[in-house]
Amino acid sequence: MSKSRIGLFGTGPWARMTQGPALAAHPGTELSGVWGRRPDAAGSLAETLGTTAYSGDDGVDALIAASDAVAFALPPDIQAPLAVRAAAAGRHLLLDKPVATTVAGAREVVEAAERAGVFSAVFFTSRFETATSRWIDEQAAAGDWFTAHAHWLGSLYSESSDSPFAASLWRREKGGLWDVGPHALSVLLPILGDVTDVTAVRTEPDLTHLVLRHAPGASSTVSLSLSAPRAGGNNAVELSGRHGVERMPEGRGTAQEPFESAIDGLLEAVRTGRPHDVDVRFGARVTEILTDAERSIAAHA
Repeated sequence: MSKSRIGLFGTGPWARMTQGPALAAHPGTELSGVWGRRPDAAGSLAETLGTTAYSGDDGVDALIAASDAVAFALPPDIQAPLAVRAAAAGRHLLLDKPVATTVAGAREVVEAAERAGVFSAVFFTSRFETATSRWIDEQAAAGDWFTAHAHWLGSLYSESSDSPFAASLWRREKGGLWDVGPHALSVLLPILGDVTDVTAVRTEPDLTHLVLRHAPGASSTVSLSLSAPRAGGNNAVELSGRHGVERMPEGRGTAQEPFESAIDGLLEAVRTGRPHDVDVRFGARVTEILTDAERSIAAHA
């Protein structure tokens, strides 16, 4: 079988550490090129990955034309309009989370993908980690959960942080709600069901608490931050119900292996014609829930 040509939009830390190496190494893909807003950054990463560099507005269309699908490692509200452009050209989409930080932006991507009949997957890391994904499927099948407690506490902006992502302007502006909140929702929604009601409060520095009501009647609480003390940063989900207590396994290793699984998921959707569970429609639903949380925070301010 011929390899699928996938182009990469983005040249930042995530592209250098995860998407780029995964796309270059995957046996089922050919990295058709790298696009960056800065020609020097695009050239540097393309040279490292052994592919072609693209930049500028003309470069967007050129990379789309050279690809069967496109992957994104860009801020969400730059990603969304480029994804619409790629979908309109008939290219499948491998998106980062969140799809967009506005409901309108996310829905535009959904509508463009549906009009063009292209497939998509959104890289929620936990949904593509082998052990965590298996655990989510098992708990969803078990059902009868009474409540869940989750926290995603990152230390991106702690005093001792040396994270390469600390320079991210959109993360600093939107905080943990939008950066790590999608991870928590990607675990809770398939287990407890869709969210029907959101109550949220935010405290400084960047600590958001959510109380969620889910469609079947269960509830959950979530704490989110990018400013936790470095020693206290961690992620956890605990479920309580008729079966007892279940705790989400910890992720292992880097994000490259889960991203390779996301590539597999997109390729499988294209091959079989069956949409992936974690496609752009799921990603847009996450954006809608986070937007409801923002409204609740404003109401409680």
